[in-house]
Amino acid sequence: MTTPLSYGRIFRFWLPLAATWLMMAAEGPFLAAVIARLAAEQLNLAAYGVAYAFALVAESPVIMLMSASTALCRDADSYRKLRNFSFALSLLVSLLLALFLLPPFFDPFVRQLLGLPPAIADLTHGALLCLLPWPAAIGVRRFYQGVLIAAHQTRRVALATSVRVISMAGSALLLYQQQLFPGALIGALALSIGVSAEALLTRYLARQAIATALRTMPKADLEPMGYKAIWDYYLPLALTPFIGLAIHPLVTFFLGKSQMAIESLAVMPVIYGLTFVFRALGLSYQEVAIALIGENRANYPKVRNFAFGLGILTSSCLALIAFTPLSQLWFRDLSGLSQSLSDFAVLPLQIMALFPALTVLICWQRAVLICARVTRPISLATALEALGIFSLLSLAVLYFPLPGAVAVSLAYLVGRLLAVAVLQRPLAKQNIAPVPAAGQDET
Repeated sequence: MTTPLSYGRIFRFWLPLAATWLMMAAEGPFLAAVIARLAAEQLNLAAYGVAYAFALVAESPVIMLMSASTALCRDADSYRKLRNFSFALSLLVSLLLALFLLPPFFDPFVRQLLGLPPAIADLTHGALLCLLPWPAAIGVRRFYQGVLIAAHQTRRVALATSVRVISMAGSALLLYQQQLFPGALIGALALSIGVSAEALLTRYLARQAIATALRTMPKADLEPMGYKAIWDYYLPLALTPFIGLAIHPLVTFFLGKSQMAIESLAVMPVIYGLTFVFRALGLSYQEVAIALIGENRANYPKVRNFAFGLGILTSSCLALIAFTPLSQLWFRDLSGLSQSLSDFAVLPLQIMALFPALTVLICWQRAVLICARVTRPISLATALEALGIFSLLSLAVLYFPLPGAVAVSLAYLVGRLLAVAVLQRPLAKQNIAPVPAAGQDET
């Protein structure tokens, strides 16, 4: 991209990716609403939330493949090597999830260490069996999504995700009508069906971008990356979501030991699903920043300013729901929670109102560092965020009689603030001075 970048062009580039993340964000509330309308509402919501947390940990090593392929897949050699790396990693994570579900590993961890009630533990195991295809499918589709983003074909990314959502919703509603399985298993099966359909379609839609990459020769000023270099580059990126998502089982452990444990376990998937709707807009911007900054350093000021405005907008919208009667509309009328659970969920949601803005900020910080191929601080910041959450939850359980959902919301917020502060120092060292084209206004 050599022509001046406008905010309109950034918006049009970002909008299909934002739509993609919003469609994925709708999965959680939709499935929670389906499960909430089936038998044993609290048990199945709790089990689905636990299983989904473990599935996120299982997929975590492959999540950043989209960022990596967006940044690196610029020619034939880099495409082939990163493709082989991505496929091997995706297969490995699914095999590890299958290994975890064997009784010698699952029972000591889930039934004994986490101390889940037997009914919830059994439902969690069944839901995870249904989610076995999930990690590999996520890895494949995120790699090819990055290929499409690097080729500026973001609309194809959104198209594949729309098929995912349609497949997920259709299968969930069909299973709901049949009622052959418990709610937790219905949610897990629907997720697996949807993401598998998306992975296959994304590969098909990327065929033109792949052909272009295979015809492209490496640039003379870029050092080719071998598998060792890819591993060194990607390992901190893989650790980042792994550490971040490993927080969820930890949070589940503390919720089970906290005040009002069953209520907290029941409402947290619903709260998390709602906040994810707004955080998704920030998460979708990371690859936008990687693609646009990586092509032309003169784009830096406008890509940064767009991120600033996006952060303010997303947190303002969540605060509007959290601090007005719209919260009851969401929790009670749309999500299907009882009045008591709806009232219980309001305060944790209000605490999380700032979280979307912090998500935009940390994604911007990560994008700048990924473009500079400085990835180690990213995983370090996430590790310190996890440590902060663990410390605050430990204090809450041991010394403060806070309801579990309230304590978790506070810990999430403080931990994210810590991570943002940690990333600011290496970000300042990058010295990414914009190089405007002749006559181009930097502001």
